[in-house]
Amino acid sequence: FRFQWKNRHPLRIKCFFCRHISLKLAHCEFHAQKGFLFCVCADIHSEAVQAALAKHKEEKMALPMPTKRRSTYVPSPIETRTPPDSSSGSEDETSARSPDSWINRTVQGSSTSSSASSTLSHGEAKPQPQSQPKSQPQPQYKPQYQPLVVPIDVQAIACVTVCFLPPPLSAHLLGVPVNSRVSTKIQQLLNTLKRPKRPPLSEFFTDDAEEIVEVPQPDPNTPKPEGRQIMPVKGEPLGVVSNWPPALQAALARWGATQGKSPALTALDITGKPLYTLTYGKLWSRSVKLAYTLLNKLGTKNEQILKPGDKVALVYPNSDPGMFWVAFYGCLLAEVIPVPIEVPLSRKDAGICQVGFLLGSCGVGLALTSEICLKGLPKTPTGEILQFKGWPRLKWVVTDTKYLTKPSKDWQPHIPTANTDPSYIEYKASKDGTVVGVAVSKVAMLTHCQALTQACNYSEGETLVNVLDFKKDMGLWHGVLTAVMNRIHTISVPYAVMKACPLSWVQRVHIHKARIALVKCRDLHWAMMAHREQRDTSLASLRMLIVADGANPWSVSSCDAFLNVFQSHGLKPEVICPCATSPEAMTVAIRRPGVPGTPLPARAILSLGGLSHGVIRVNTEDKNSALTVQDVGHVMPGALMCTVRPDGPPQLCKTDEIGEIIINSRAGGNMYYGLPGVTKNTFEVIPVNSNGVPIGEIPFVRSGLLGFVGPGSLIFVVGKIEGLLMVSGRRHNADDLVATALAVEPVKTVYRGRIAVFSVTVFYDERVAIVAEQRPDASEEDSFQWMSRVLQAIDSIHQVGLYCLALVPANTLPKTPLGGIHISDTKQFFLDGNLHPCNILMCPHTCVTNLPKPRQKQPVGVGPASVMVGNLVAGKRIAQAAGRDLGVIDDQDLYLTEALQWRAQTDADHVLFVLLNAKGVTVSTATCLQLHKRAEKIAAALTEKGSINTGENVVLLYPPGIDLIAAFYGCLYAGCVPVNVRPPHPQNLAATLPTVRMIIDVSVFSACILTTQGLMRTLRSKEAAASVNIKTWPTIIDTDDLPRRRPPQIYKPPTAEMIAYLDFSVSTTGMLTGVKISHAAVSALCRSVKLQCELYSSRQIAICLDPYCGLGFVLWCLASVYSGHQTVLIPPFELESCLSLWLSTLSQYRIRDTFCSYSVMELCTKGLGSQTELLKARGVSLSCVRSCVVIAEERPRLALSHSFTKLFKDIGLSSRAVSTTFGSRVNLAVCLQGTTGPDPCTVYVDMKSLRHDRVRLVERGAPQSLPLMESGKILPGVRVIIVNPETRGPLGDSHLGEIWVNSPHNASGYYTIYGEESLQANHFNTKLSFGDPQTLWARTGYLGFVKRTELLEANGDRHDALFVVGSLDETLELRGLRYHPTDIEISVSRAHRSIAESAVFTWTNLLVVVSELCGSEQDALDLVPLITNAVLEEHHLIVGVVVIVDPGVIPINSRGEKQRMHLRDSFLADQLDPIYVAYNM
Repeated sequence: FRFQWKNRHPLRIKCFFCRHISLKLAHCEFHAQKGFLFCVCADIHSEAVQAALAKHKEEKMALPMPTKRRSTYVPSPIETRTPPDSSSGSEDETSARSPDSWINRTVQGSSTSSSASSTLSHGEAKPQPQSQPKSQPQPQYKPQYQPLVVPIDVQAIACVTVCFLPPPLSAHLLGVPVNSRVSTKIQQLLNTLKRPKRPPLSEFFTDDAEEIVEVPQPDPNTPKPEGRQIMPVKGEPLGVVSNWPPALQAALARWGATQGKSPALTALDITGKPLYTLTYGKLWSRSVKLAYTLLNKLGTKNEQILKPGDKVALVYPNSDPGMFWVAFYGCLLAEVIPVPIEVPLSRKDAGICQVGFLLGSCGVGLALTSEICLKGLPKTPTGEILQFKGWPRLKWVVTDTKYLTKPSKDWQPHIPTANTDPSYIEYKASKDGTVVGVAVSKVAMLTHCQALTQACNYSEGETLVNVLDFKKDMGLWHGVLTAVMNRIHTISVPYAVMKACPLSWVQRVHIHKARIALVKCRDLHWAMMAHREQRDTSLASLRMLIVADGANPWSVSSCDAFLNVFQSHGLKPEVICPCATSPEAMTVAIRRPGVPGTPLPARAILSLGGLSHGVIRVNTEDKNSALTVQDVGHVMPGALMCTVRPDGPPQLCKTDEIGEIIINSRAGGNMYYGLPGVTKNTFEVIPVNSNGVPIGEIPFVRSGLLGFVGPGSLIFVVGKIEGLLMVSGRRHNADDLVATALAVEPVKTVYRGRIAVFSVTVFYDERVAIVAEQRPDASEEDSFQWMSRVLQAIDSIHQVGLYCLALVPANTLPKTPLGGIHISDTKQFFLDGNLHPCNILMCPHTCVTNLPKPRQKQPVGVGPASVMVGNLVAGKRIAQAAGRDLGVIDDQDLYLTEALQWRAQTDADHVLFVLLNAKGVTVSTATCLQLHKRAEKIAAALTEKGSINTGENVVLLYPPGIDLIAAFYGCLYAGCVPVNVRPPHPQNLAATLPTVRMIIDVSVFSACILTTQGLMRTLRSKEAAASVNIKTWPTIIDTDDLPRRRPPQIYKPPTAEMIAYLDFSVSTTGMLTGVKISHAAVSALCRSVKLQCELYSSRQIAICLDPYCGLGFVLWCLASVYSGHQTVLIPPFELESCLSLWLSTLSQYRIRDTFCSYSVMELCTKGLGSQTELLKARGVSLSCVRSCVVIAEERPRLALSHSFTKLFKDIGLSSRAVSTTFGSRVNLAVCLQGTTGPDPCTVYVDMKSLRHDRVRLVERGAPQSLPLMESGKILPGVRVIIVNPETRGPLGDSHLGEIWVNSPHNASGYYTIYGEESLQANHFNTKLSFGDPQTLWARTGYLGFVKRTELLEANGDRHDALFVVGSLDETLELRGLRYHPTDIEISVSRAHRSIAESAVFTWTNLLVVVSELCGSEQDALDLVPLITNAVLEEHHLIVGVVVIVDPGVIPINSRGEKQRMHLRDSFLADQLDPIYVAYNM
């Protein structure tokens, strides 16, 4: 209580804690502390939280606060005058601080030492400083070389790191700044993960060979029930009254005739003053009028719309009880069945679809309402009532008196004796949000009124104040039905009045000298908050204060605190009567009004630990984990009660066991209307004993309440089935968790105490989530501190870890009709990603304790199991495959320069290249002779202007086009080595120009740069000078306007093994590596592609990909000169201006074979997928396309290929056309589908096996299956073999290993200055450890497997398919298993519609997920739990950090492949400008 002193009298009293769990019996003692006075109930309750948090105080654990961009959270407007729904606080509260600061606010994260900016090639990690965890899993594959890695800032279009092999550079280039904020927060996160997890290791799931998750063995120390089997408890006999009416309608008829002027109902206006009083005479006459109107006046004269037994919806607001009373009794008199529901306010009302399901299942076609309510219903523009989603079509009938017809004198309503026919249907929202209707029979309604009359000792003429909802539950049973049975005067206090004047019900009791009041704990709390020393208020007239939710375990605190405040106003302790109810069993138990002076019933102080195991243990030791509960009285008259186990068969509980209360009584619900299956499980329960034998034939009804029978047959309730959270086999009550959270200094953070607790199923167990509304004025730091304390308090008091704790803006959680939180809708919003939190804290490391044990890798050696016999290893065929024979290459085919000269002489006018612009117009062509002449001019310029010597490197800096091709052949003519480099982006020189500078610096022998006039100006511009030193450029030669000169001679290499060109490419690990391609390799590769694709002079192909490296460069510049076919060149950047350019070109030129990149395919899929009809109308047809080949160095993207095929099949694209290639740094083209041979096949492999480096083929649709598509046919002259990367021994068919390749077009080695022989031998000249130790192989660095299929090659042999799984460099070693980033990223991208792209990497044993947000920034925090859930469910991994960024942040190379290592560098250097960074605890 807070006191302010004036004249030594308290002016204002408040208690913020009385609503919550009382850990001891609370008396009204006061003591001063820090200028405030606290009542004992507040002190005792906070004592538990203080003690729990004190355990964490000494640890001084610094939890890393999330990083949030300031624009992410925009506060929503706060609805005014909304009262608090719980006792934690309201708008007029000031920040009542706790007596002690429970957690050290000092952030103590020591910054990590130098964090390596990029993983070394093939996953080898750099040595970590001692501050990092020591137990780091070592990669399975450890090459002996260490290429140099230089980090650079880069856009998606630029290459970012270089991998060449000069002497080591200085150490400062190898890391990120040591004071990186991200690194510091990750270190803080690692510190929080050092605490031991709960439960202990023995309760972890075990991991068998197939990683099947098993249920852990129960703890032998778990408390078990030890008492005897419970005996059913009988209520007192239901008394026989001589003048008891045969039906409720008869009672109304009696009072209407004999006591017509006696008041039945008084309604209040919004200010709390009486609005009107409805007498029993008026109630009877209006009800008769309505009954007559319903039966006779709704249709035409000969048509009766309503018949007895039909169902009718009653739609009345809480502020108009009179209209509802008339409608309800009018329906009873007409013998139609009323179905009261809430007034629909909009299409977005919480649970409105489920209400429609209820109306539909009940067959409701008519709705009764008032004129005012009808006007307020949402309407269409034409004025009709809106058709709500899921609702049946309703006819609306207004029941105001002026619209009713007075019946003729000879018409009287038929009032039969109460029978088992339904009298009314009460709606009930279940835990999962579904709404069902509980049908109550006429005899049950009558018997229930009789039982309530006997239990509460009602007598005629009493006055009752009802604060509850009069349409259902206690408000209907007492305030509408039993009140009429006993001629009671009911004063109805609606919710709107309570919002305006929380003390109004107390004032009504005082003014009307009411004998009974019907309230909830919330109303008690509101009255205390609004109490203002009103001496004239007296509650002495009350003989019963019925607390409708007295079954809540924490209601005892509210009752005690209310008694403490109002005892001086005449409130007697014995009048407080808590009760237990449920829609199915109706009233289960109620405390009878006591005799003045008798001692109050005792309380039960129970152990929360015992309750979590379902047993009753009196708490004697740890007072901090105790729960005090009060009784709810005795069983109702005429009822039989017992408790059964809530799960499994309805077995009777033991005396010290918590169970579900079940009731046998004539005064209860009969069924769920229209749901016979569910009805049988709830309303027809036969309890069984420990042997499974039924104890009788009497059916019981499940109440949904958890409790036990105490001394003296008193009933104690400890929770509800709906609020039960089963976590790791233990039960936790949602209300208990709410109470603990509210005890943690919520005043500054939680808006009006609005907290929702629910559980979500993630990875084979329930996980606890808490969502609270955040006050608009709460600071980020206060909110985060509160969340941290709630985690610790719940962990200590309830021994359960929280999975997620989220704060949402005030007034944004879905509400129930009376303002509470709609739990099921909140949970659905959470799972759908529609919650829009402003702060979130995920704690999967703490609460997910059932992960499989990490795999312990065994040393692999070459043993007897690998004995090789012929082509068999360990009884299986060796996993090897080969393309067809390449044939003998003629001498004149060895050099492309000679091929071009020959074509210029023999077929001078044959067009080799056609370049298109964005409009599809030809802007440039090149015949054989034109290309030869242009190459000669460039060679002459190199000799004269550049003074180039033979063998020197020349950088080619050109946009995609024919100039690049001419410059390449000009270099060959001059005897130079061309180095093709992507030009800098003119709009982003700062990020892209350093890459160009770096490649030039690496190539020490780069004598000059060939480029265009525009790019030359760019290289020398002021903007370029801001990024690099432009004064040290080599000689720059502009090739746009060269004089017609011929070189003295055209250079011919003395041997074919000399270098033809250098190929620099960004690998998928983000490293730019240069490889040497010899003249022999060029000729062999061109011949191989020619044979595979059947290319010759009369053929025409189209390519739309970047021509700067790999197979893309070969197809753009080399293949046409070798094979003579015509190539239509489509620069990919032109698609930004005209998306349909590529597809239109294929249709216009009738192209049969086309080559593209994944980025081009994705651009067309996303941009043109909805425009296929428009393309068809423009005449675009892809029926001519025989093969569409995607150039890639990665696993085939099956989903993208299928989407592309499916979208464009309407314009003729064949389902067999799309295929892919596979190449690597050591061999630019290993596979290419070509025009002959079988179609690419698809297999499904088990993902769990892949993590164990095994391949297990499964059927399509199998759980945890991964589809893999063949990466094209192996090229002629190429041999591949699958090798164990550790033992370097060959593997059997369908075994996962590294792909090694032997081919005449293998690269000659990495480009180095000084030569690294060990690296060359390790990657380019490797031998098998056994089997065939003579053949030299090149290691691709990719994992894959070979499978022999049933398909046949052209020569009749069975087809061996090569499947690429992923890059060995990129695999993530986590928990002893090998994960491929692509698989995790696919799961992440499916988690939410707003995720555009995602990438994953590891850092200090933490999995980091970066996701691009394509929606609104308010969706950012919704992604955090969904991403964590998806990765945990599908990959059994806990995400350490979730980073939400803007679209386009994840760097992507020209082939559409993600540069994950550069993303990691940017993240650790704090350069991403993220929208939100969540550090999962």
